Amino acid sequence: MSANIRVKGGSMRSLQRREEAAGWLFVAPMLIGTTVLTLIPIVATFLLSFADWKFIAGIDALRWVGLENFRELVDDPKFQRSLINNFVFLLSVPIYMMISLALAVLINNLAYLKSLFKVVFFMPYISSVVAVAVVWQVLFHPSLGPVNHVLRLIGIADPPQWIADPDYALPSLMMISIWISIGFNMIVYIAGLQSIPREMYEAAEIDGASGWVKFTRITWPLLTPTTFFLLITGIIYSFKVFDLVAVLTKGGPIQSTTMLVWYIYEKAFVNLEIGYASAIALVLFLCLFFITLLQWFTQNRWVNY
Repeated sequence: MSANIRVKGGSMRSLQRREEAAGWLFVAPMLIGTTVLTLIPIVATFLLSFADWKFIAGIDALRWVGLENFRELVDDPKFQRSLINNFVFLLSVPIYMMISLALAVLINNLAYLKSLFKVVFFMPYISSVVAVAVVWQVLFHPSLGPVNHVLRLIGIADPPQWIADPDYALPSLMMISIWISIGFNMIVYIAGLQSIPREMYEAAEIDGASGWVKFTRITWPLLTPTTFFLLITGIIYSFKVFDLVAVLTKGGPIQSTTMLVWYIYEKAFVNLEIGYASAIALVLFLCLFFITLLQWFTQNRWVNY
């Protein structure tokens, strides 16, 4: 009897070990990829932010400089301009979230063509950003672009130069980002609207509530978790913007569209200043970390779960 129990116990342990080995085997590609492509670069960036190194010179040329890179950042006018531009670009997030919410409410209340409108508004988001940027480059052409052509037709003799004008280049990128982002935010808001129980609206209608009251007392409170999610992801995206700058302006004119990720690219892959670029990347990480932390600790005041 005891021998049979020992045999069964040994078989169970052997089966458990085989299952654990199979589990590790299945997750190994993900763990290796995450370690090599994410964790190691993060650690390397943190360490290199305290060094002065040009990678083409080899590892022997690496020189530790402590906080010198960060002291240079404080006095770097281009870094300061990039940081300011990033925070200005951040204003596009609440704008496209409000537009997306309005469109989501309108489309969700439509009886027909809901799917068509969803596809139409979602297409810019799933399209190649490079292709979208090229299309807008044509639209914003100072002399031959359709946008300025329409403005001249309605009586504006001297329309803006858009991405060629330092005063309008950053707002132009913000408009393009808003146009791209509306579709994704709208789809997520529609999903949130469809999860709200219909009975709550019916009860409000019985009590004589107007459309605005139903929106402020039912729709908006129950959509705050969705809004919180979109706000965090939108802020992270706004700080990571690179492709629009790379295709349309390359940080110009006169550094009016230079943002942190583009400045990191310039320092790391154009000037080959890996240590300085790593310091900028660490500042970018800290900005995102503290903004996300602030949102996380203030969510209890306005997010209803």
